[in-house]
Amino acid sequence: MHVIDRRIAYDGHYKLSQLQVQDGPDVLRRERFEPGKAVAALVYHTGTQQYVLTRQYRIGPEDEIVELAAGMIDGEEEPQAAIRREIHEELGYDVDRLELITRMLPSPGTSAEVITVFYAEVSQQSGQGGGLAEENEKIEAVLFRAEELWQAAFEDAKTIIAVQWARLREATQ
Repeated sequence: MHVIDRRIAYDGHYKLSQLQVQDGPDVLRRERFEPGKAVAALVYHTGTQQYVLTRQYRIGPEDEIVELAAGMIDGEEEPQAAIRREIHEELGYDVDRLELITRMLPSPGTSAEVITVFYAEVSQQSGQGGGLAEENEKIEAVLFRAEELWQAAFEDAKTIIAVQWARLREATQ
């Protein structure tokens, strides 16, 4: 299979492309959601020994959810720079250390989205956090001790993956 034609069907806050895919003698029409490249991080405060997640309203579930600090990569920005920016905007922390957890495709059957997920250690808060007013963000920090995080129920896939990574990491140390 390979793409033989593509056009933008919708170009708003996100893009939707319409693709023609050659599959042997057949030509298939498919739509692909193109939100862009994103970053996320499981943030750990080394001083308080707590994980710092976010709570904010998300349009997908039409509700507030608790999830990793996350955001979009701007243009040609490197993922490491993007997640440092997002952690500062959302939580007010400067990052002391970053470690790559994974690069994931959350829904490859319909979406071109790529999310690079990190583990970040912080110790100094140099800003207020809460997100950017010009992006209509209203983000609250939510703190978890390790045991609380292991017991919490999350619906967000990148958060579930990062929490499981942290549990396995702790179990092997």
